[in-house]
Order: sequence, then C-alpha cells, then structure tokens
Amino acid sequence: MRQTDVTATTPQARTAASQRWDSLDVARGLAIGAMIVYHFSWDLSFLQLIGTNILQVPAWRWFARGIAGSFLMLAGFGLALAHIQGFRRIPFLKRLLRIGGAALAVTLGTYFAFPESYIFFGILHCIAVSSVLALPFLRLHPALTLAAAAFFLIGPWLFTSPALDAPWLDWLGLGAREPVTNDYVPIFPWFGLVLIGTAGGKLMLARRESLGLARWRADNPVFRLLTWAGRKSLPIYLTHQIVLLGILFGVAQIVGPSPAAACRQICLMQNGDPGLCPSVCSCILQQVPERGLWQRLLANKAEAEDNTRVSRAAQQCMRQTPPS
Repeated sequence: MRQTDVTATTPQARTAASQRWDSLDVARGLAIGAMIVYHFSWDLSFLQLIGTNILQVPAWRWFARGIAGSFLMLAGFGLALAHIQGFRRIPFLKRLLRIGGAALAVTLGTYFAFPESYIFFGILHCIAVSSVLALPFLRLHPALTLAAAAFFLIGPWLFTSPALDAPWLDWLGLGAREPVTNDYVPIFPWFGLVLIGTAGGKLMLARRESLGLARWRADNPVFRLLTWAGRKSLPIYLTHQIVLLGILFGVAQIVGPSPAAACRQICLMQNGDPGLCPSVCSCILQQVPERGLWQRLLANKAEAEDNTRVSRAAQQCMRQTPPS
C-alpha cells in the first residue's frame, strides 16, 4: 500500500511537521556535547597539559569530522523542516543574519587570538553559505538532491588544482594545499552533507511516521538537557571555548606542561626530528618522570644535576632506539 505523503495532505499535518522537533534538538544537543569534548581535548593538547597532540591522532581527526558532518546534516534537515509549507523569507533571513554574524564574530575573535591560524571559513561560515546554496534544492526531488550531494562529496577528487590555491578561493576547498586555520569546512565536500540532510528531511517528511517523531517530547532530565543544548547551540558554540580556554589556561599556569609535552618540545628544538622524539621521550620519561624537572628545563632554569640526569637518560634511550 502506498505511503501517504504528509507534505501534500492536510494543513494540520503540515503544521504538525513544521513545529520544532524535540528529537532534532536532542540530536543537535548530542553534537554540541561531542564538540565540547573535542574542544576540551584540543585545549588540553594546545596548552600542553597532556602529552598527546590530538591533531596527529587519526581517531581524533575523524571524531572532529564526524561532529562537523552531523551539524551540517542537521542544518540541511532543519532547512527542509522549516520550509515544509513553502519558503518563509523573513525567518530564513533572520536565521541567516544570526549565523552569518556569529561566523564574522568567530573570524574576528580568532584573528586576534590566533593570527597565524584564524578561522576564515569554519563550520558557521559553511552553514551560512550552504543555507543559501541549498534553497533551490527545497523544490527538487530528493533523488536529484542526493545526486548533487554526491557531486560535492567527490568533487575534491575530481577538480582539485593548484590553479585554485588563491586565498579568495579557499572557501571552495578545491586548492591543492590546505590553508593554515583552526577550523576549515569548505563547500567541497561539506555542502554535500547539507544536501544529504535536506534530501533526508524531505523523504522523512513525506512519510506518515514522521508525525509521531514530530510530536515526541523530551520527558526525562537527560533528554531535556540535550533539548535545551540543541536550542541554545549557537550561543554555546560561541562561548564554550572562551570558558574552557580561560579555565585551562589558569590550570596550565599552576601545574605547567606535562612532562611528555615538555620533552617533545625540547627534543624538537634540539634534534628537529619529529619522528624520533615521541619514542625517545617515551623512554626518557620512564627514567625521569618528574613534572617539576621538565618545567625547569623548558624555562631554562634547570640545575646542572637536572641536565645530567636527562642527558644520561637521553643517551641511553638513543642507543636503544633503532634508526628510522
């Protein structure tokens, strides 16, 4: 039996489907929670409170990409949901101005905080531009939208070229080099995920079962907290790093860098071989684990005895470490 098309049935059904969904806010709240976990770990690494550089760990990189992808698909789904009864120009423009203004604030803030790697086209920039680019797809069949999504997802493998390395084209994501920035979410391939969310939203809204999901309400403290976080996702995004970095910077001033981070930094300054330092430092730290000693070494305030202990441990470890 053919499924009833909710988007083409009664006005009451369309109105119910267009209401704010707690389930969508819960999903967005989960993404916000995952983002906070990632940024907390990034901050620990950046401030050298832990020895791991999470940017060099593939699992952490994929975790970050998964978080970005979830936000973009939810943005596409939300776009389909918001305009199920036709394009609503004023709400769309208000949302676009809000996200665009937040993206500009992120650019300005990171330009002063991290001038060498400021964010010029991060997740908020991508959501703002993608929201405009996705508008024509609200009228297209989901199959065509998914075909366009595939085009953007595979685009970097087809069209990447050094000719597109100009800084003013970096937002496309088709240059041969990746720019130095703390958050880079270009149109290729990420707009493809927005289109997947848009197509998925239209397909789900065309099914009677979606009304049940639309009417679901968060009914326990965990879901209510996630719903609140999902509805406040933009202010949380804009403020959480200020809070985290502020707290952890204070902690870093008290406890200093982790021995592993300090050892690798000293090793790189003296040896310059990033491939050798992790294994050598792992060995050295088994013999010289004291945090205070490594703080003194990094600050050039070490005693002669400190230097002797580390030098002997380093020589022993270098003999044990096979050449790369």
